[in-house]
Amino acid sequence: MTDDRREIAVAELIANAEEEQSRAREQAAGSSARSGKREKIFGKYKIKDIVFLAIITACTLVTGAVMPLLVNVPLFGIIQLGLGLQFSLFPVIGMMKVRKPFALLLQSVFISIFLVFMFPPMVLIVVCALVAEALTLLIFRGYKNDRACVFAGTLYMPLTIPLLYMYYNLFYTVSGEEQAAVSMFLGGGNVGLIIGITVAVIAVCFAGSLIGMVIARELKKAGKLK
Repeated sequence: MTDDRREIAVAELIANAEEEQSRAREQAAGSSARSGKREKIFGKYKIKDIVFLAIITACTLVTGAVMPLLVNVPLFGIIQLGLGLQFSLFPVIGMMKVRKPFALLLQSVFISIFLVFMFPPMVLIVVCALVAEALTLLIFRGYKNDRACVFAGTLYMPLTIPLLYMYYNLFYTVSGEEQAAVSMFLGGGNVGLIIGITVAVIAVCFAGSLIGMVIARELKKAGKLK
C-alpha cells in the first residue's frame, strides 16, 4: 500500500514537472513570436532600400516638375490637385518595395530637401508622412498588406491641405495688412470650395495609389521589383 502511494506521489511530481516545463516552453514561444513580430514590423534598413527610395523620390520630383507653374495659380489647393497623382503613385511603389515603417517618411525627407527651395511651406509634407505612417501602422500593423500601402499613399498629399491652411491662416499674414495670407487665394475663405478641392485631391491620390499598386505588382511578376 505504501509502495502504491509512493508511485502515485512520484507520478504526480513527474506530471507537475512536465506541466511546468510545458508552460515555460509556451511562454518562451510566445515571447519569441512577439519579438519576431516586432522585428518584422520594424525591420532594419539596408543601403539598397535607401537607394531605391531615393530613386523613387527622383521619379516623383521629375514628374512633379509642373509645380513651379502651379505656384503662380492663385487657387487654394491647386498644388495638391496637380501633384496628387505622382505624389501617390511613386510613393506606393516605394512602400511596396521597401515594406518597412518610415519608407514614406524617408521619401518625404528627400522630397522636402528640394521642395523647400521652390515652395517652403511644402516642407510640411514630412509631418504629413508621419501622420500617414502612424495611422497606417495603427490600422494595418505594417506594410505587408498592399492595402496599407494604398491607404498611406492616398492620405499622404491630402494631409498637406489642412496644414497649409493653418500655415497661411495662423502663421503667415499678407504684407502690410492685418489679415491671413489665405485670403490671397481664390476660394481661400470659402469652406465649401476647400472641402470640394480636398475631396478631389483624395480621389486623385486614391487613383494614383491604385495605379502605383498595379505597377508594383506587375514589376514583381516581371522580376524587376524583388
